[in-house]
Amino acid sequence: MMKKIAAKWFGYAVGLIITILRRTCRYRYHHDPREQLDARGIGHAYASLHAQQLAGSMACERQLVAMVSRSADGEIVDPVLRFCGHIPVRGSTGGARKGGTTALNQMIRKVKEGKIATIAVDGPSGPRGQVSGGIAMLGKQTGAAVIPAVIIPSRRIIMKSTWDRLQFPLPFSRIDAYFGVPMFIDENESIESFTLRIERELQRLEKTYDPSEAAYLVPRKVQQQDGIQQQEVREPKAA
Repeated sequence: MMKKIAAKWFGYAVGLIITILRRTCRYRYHHDPREQLDARGIGHAYASLHAQQLAGSMACERQLVAMVSRSADGEIVDPVLRFCGHIPVRGSTGGARKGGTTALNQMIRKVKEGKIATIAVDGPSGPRGQVSGGIAMLGKQTGAAVIPAVIIPSRRIIMKSTWDRLQFPLPFSRIDAYFGVPMFIDENESIESFTLRIERELQRLEKTYDPSEAAYLVPRKVQQQDGIQQQEVREPKAA
């Protein structure tokens, strides 16, 4: 309990810093599909990497709905998101026991109400760049476009000792957001197949626009069964 309280207060301090920091930065959006989606009345949800969640929270629209774990780390992230004007939804890995299913259902409901969602698709513990199934399920249940996006600060500190190589934008950075083509689940397509399509596009974006960090993507294990390559897709995870 004391760890969670300390983490929450630390999160408020970080959130205050991020609030000030975001005002010093410049933002550029490349291949931005949002205006066209809005004109067609189609909602959207971002699929991004855990490493880029701080820059992403600074660059995205306010009132974004984001899944946050119930761990001590989540106690830090929760107030950071609130300071940025976003809406945390608490849940984690481990299915219903840790609130993952409930949190995803809350996000689905809010997207249907017109909110925009974001999921750090390889969080909270990796492997780096491997997408869990929550974002695909959200896209299927809401009809919203899934937009893979990488967010890259021109000046940053990279936490090289962490599994995700978490990035901290520095003051007066230019933050570039590169969007992929909006993605929808095909008729009769499985969640697993849609998840892998999102993963490939997200990894393509990082390899194209941030190749030095893309070198740390973890290849997905490929299994051979009856002569057909099958790839494991993990359960939804929270940021």
